[in-house]
Amino acid sequence: MSQRKIRAVYMRGGTSRCLVFHEPDLPAPGPARDRILLAALGSPDPYGRQLDGLGGGISSLSKACIIGPASRPDADVDYTFAQVEVTKPVVDYNGNCGNCSSSVGPFAIDEGLVKAVEGETLVRIHNTNTKKLIVAHVPVKDGEAAVEGDFALAGVAGRGARIALDFLDPGGAGTGRLLPTGAAREVIDGLDASLVDATNPIVFVRARDLGLTGTETPQAVDADRALAARLETIRLEAARRMGIPGSASVPKVAFVAPPTPFTTLDGVTHPADAADVVARVISMGNCHRAFALTAAMCLAVAARIEGTVVHECAGRARGDVSLGHPSGVLPIAARVGRRDGAPWAESVTVYRTARRLMEGFVRVP
Repeated sequence: MSQRKIRAVYMRGGTSRCLVFHEPDLPAPGPARDRILLAALGSPDPYGRQLDGLGGGISSLSKACIIGPASRPDADVDYTFAQVEVTKPVVDYNGNCGNCSSSVGPFAIDEGLVKAVEGETLVRIHNTNTKKLIVAHVPVKDGEAAVEGDFALAGVAGRGARIALDFLDPGGAGTGRLLPTGAAREVIDGLDASLVDATNPIVFVRARDLGLTGTETPQAVDADRALAARLETIRLEAARRMGIPGSASVPKVAFVAPPTPFTTLDGVTHPADAADVVARVISMGNCHRAFALTAAMCLAVAARIEGTVVHECAGRARGDVSLGHPSGVLPIAARVGRRDGAPWAESVTVYRTARRLMEGFVRVP
């Protein structure tokens, strides 16, 4: 059987990697498009390696972005995110990926979809998954998205050009409400839990209620199958209450703890005052090696909402919320006020780096 070739760019966006396509090069949304994404990334792979594709065998390395013309007047491009399951023939479009969002601006500039402005170019991105607007502040040098810079991103070796991402009005991205059940805290499986939807729906529980410290390594979390089963039970019940059952990617579940010393995957030990809160997040059944960026942004918003378990753990945070995760510390700026007597998330800002790794064609059977 001959293979077809499809134009694509392979990029690192934040602490994830993603295969980026032009929308006109793909079939319309549906099974034909999904078959291409599965084949390109090497799924399903019962061995969990995605050896026959460009995926990396874990959720953060099994992602695709589809970029097309803007469908709304306040955006420059449309961006659809696809989470490809590693071992199953499933492409999930529920929710967005914050890390992959950081690759969209540079891609749009370098592909000529947005005119480059020397110094810094603003790219207004309409994420079709959440129907939300993201503004990327992309450094530009010599007409291309800059790569070299002095910004260090925890979880990525070296330094790069800093990209600021403003997620505007991020509340209710998946459910239509910042607090999908109307409560800042409720009980699931005997544990206090907070169900919050900002950039993506997340369920937060306290680490100590699970017999954990919040500083466990991803490997230790993944090895505890009893813990995995309980977290999945909590996640599924949270999904039911949020009104979004049936997705493996959302809501994600995270466990949080007050500031405490922790050691990152590179062997560096951070003191308790290095972060306002420490946490781990489960993505597609595995503990993230850093922290899913949309989950981090949701955590920062939750930290500003009185009554949530995150606010309880990170109540001292006054400026940016500093999150301690397996690969380091992530600062997040969350602006939360009140509207109609209820909490309202105005915006969340995070900083990433991105780099084009390869360009050309991906071949699929």
